[in-house]
Amino acid sequence: MKQKPGIVALIPLRGGSKSIPYKNIKDIAGKPLCAWVLEAASFSKLIDEVYVSTDSEKIIDVVSGLSLPVKISKRDPSLATDSASTESVMLDFMNRVDFDILVTIQATSPLTRSKDLDLAIKQFMDNNLDSLLTGVRIKRFFWTDNSKPINYDPLNRPRRQEFKGWIVENGAFYLTKRNILKKFKCRLGGKIGIYEMPSEAAHEIDEPMDWNVLENILLEKL
Repeated sequence: MKQKPGIVALIPLRGGSKSIPYKNIKDIAGKPLCAWVLEAASFSKLIDEVYVSTDSEKIIDVVSGLSLPVKISKRDPSLATDSASTESVMLDFMNRVDFDILVTIQATSPLTRSKDLDLAIKQFMDNNLDSLLTGVRIKRFFWTDNSKPINYDPLNRPRRQEFKGWIVENGAFYLTKRNILKKFKCRLGGKIGIYEMPSEAAHEIDEPMDWNVLENILLEKL
């Protein structure tokens, strides 16, 4: 009897995008944007299966042409609108595919590597976590709109080298146990951990101006 996959990766790739049309399959640094994270997930040593959730036949054709061991989960058009949440896609996927741990990976963070996924999964297991997010450490001082400091005392301003900084969620990927997703209907819940990524991983593609920045970083790493 075949053992069910314990760790499954989900890459949501919807067809609609107002800022950059079909950005998930637009070429960046020599390959479709989605190919970067699909390769990272496929070459992970700890992920059992990789799925793409999409509503687009055009995206299915591109993904199929990558010659990667990636499966397709057809998404209802109602879950591919601007207002549809990532959680709604995750919950729909949970009803279609069996898993113990879901690794939800965003194609708009192409700097994610197999090494990041494997280290995060190891951290998840070693610390008996229920969910995990990725983040980047920044050393900046934050203030409220009414001019009140949030993360430091201006009367005792720390030197940069002495300031530990804060971790900002960068949205590269998330780990969620099935029972946590089912209970909270949220990607994060229970005992939460953070996998810290390098500062350059703070970049993600939301607007056209982000494209050149990330493409230059990717080309430097080739």
